[in-house]
Amino acid sequence: MRKAAVASTIGTTIEWYDYFLYGAAAALVFPHVFFPNMSPYLGLIASFASYFVGFVARPIGAAIFGHWGDRIGRKAMLITTLLIMGISTALIGVLPGAGSWGDAAPAVLILLRVLQGIAVGGEWGGSILLSMEWGNQKRRGLMASWPQLGVAIGIILSTGLMALFNGIMGTDAFIAWGWRIPFLLSLVLVAIGLYIRIRIMETPMFAEVVRTEKTQKAPVLEVIKRYPKEIVLSALLRMSEQMPFYIVTAFVLSYLTDKNHNYSYNFVLIGTMVAAALELFFVPYFGHLSDKRNRLRIYQLGAAITGVWGFVYFALLDSGASWLVFIALSVALIPHAMQYGPQASIIAENFPTELRYTGAGLGYQLASIVAGGPAALIATILLHNFGTGYAVSMYILVSALITIAASLGLKDYSKSDIADSGTYKPRVGKADNAV
Repeated sequence: MRKAAVASTIGTTIEWYDYFLYGAAAALVFPHVFFPNMSPYLGLIASFASYFVGFVARPIGAAIFGHWGDRIGRKAMLITTLLIMGISTALIGVLPGAGSWGDAAPAVLILLRVLQGIAVGGEWGGSILLSMEWGNQKRRGLMASWPQLGVAIGIILSTGLMALFNGIMGTDAFIAWGWRIPFLLSLVLVAIGLYIRIRIMETPMFAEVVRTEKTQKAPVLEVIKRYPKEIVLSALLRMSEQMPFYIVTAFVLSYLTDKNHNYSYNFVLIGTMVAAALELFFVPYFGHLSDKRNRLRIYQLGAAITGVWGFVYFALLDSGASWLVFIALSVALIPHAMQYGPQASIIAENFPTELRYTGAGLGYQLASIVAGGPAALIATILLHNFGTGYAVSMYILVSALITIAASLGLKDYSKSDIADSGTYKPRVGKADNAV
């Protein structure tokens, strides 16, 4: 059980490290390297648009790897996704800029971003199931929250290395070539992740599905046919978790380093690192708390706080006081942790074992198209059109209202036996009783 939790957490850490590197680079570096002939505003828009492409690809990865993960197992898919992510990230690190390759450079960048999206789209479902299906079933909230820590650790590593090399080299050298080093270091992390994941056995829940020959021939079609509501509501459930997260970790990097605020790259990167470090405690704490309390109630409270926090957040960012800005950066992800801790178990518990990889993956990753993917892009446009960060605050409030509404349509399976397929059978209606 410990090995499964560790393997899941380390694997997701590497995947998210690679994924978040792109986000930081998209805000700080890529407009200069791959879109240098555009105005600063259009260059940032183009950079965040390439960032968005990876989110569009994530549901594709969820469908591909969910299909095979529910047919042949979780372990093999997690090894494959790790390889795809590591190789595509390293290739970004050696990709020539627009000055050398012209329009081919951003085109190849987008292709590699698509591969990143496919890899992380297939990773999440398998990693949380590897931990949750191996763990104590009375502590599924906590067990499923461990892989979620990969997000926080990935941010710490990616922003930490970006800040380190920017500090050592200076901004000019960092933009010229120093940003490539953290991308190339991905290969070292992938080697470590592969060594750990190869040594893990298949989960006992899925092994039982194989033993009893209950695997599905077409898991994607089957889960869409049987659980469409759960897939859609799982995606909408993530609006107030995923969208504000990418506002904090991507958009705000450009927001605070623009000519109106003029904070240094490292000031913003270090503040983001502190926020991620706090999540190392709060994500498993709220995952654990969801095993003791009602998962959905904790999640709804986190969404409500997020809706209000957006206004406080931008008031602090625009205060002009560096210490208030740093506090805002540092505590920005606590409302996120209230949702991200119990989120994995809430989503995964809504699908039976033979369809869980596919159903949970699709529900989780479809949010990328409407929530996380366009977040930085929409926030940039809102700021440009309205001239105030409070326009982004309203955007966050709307996301919170959508999440709360979606949560009301989901069932709480936290006390149910999710290994029993009978848990997911429709209730017997009056007509059936009459027969």
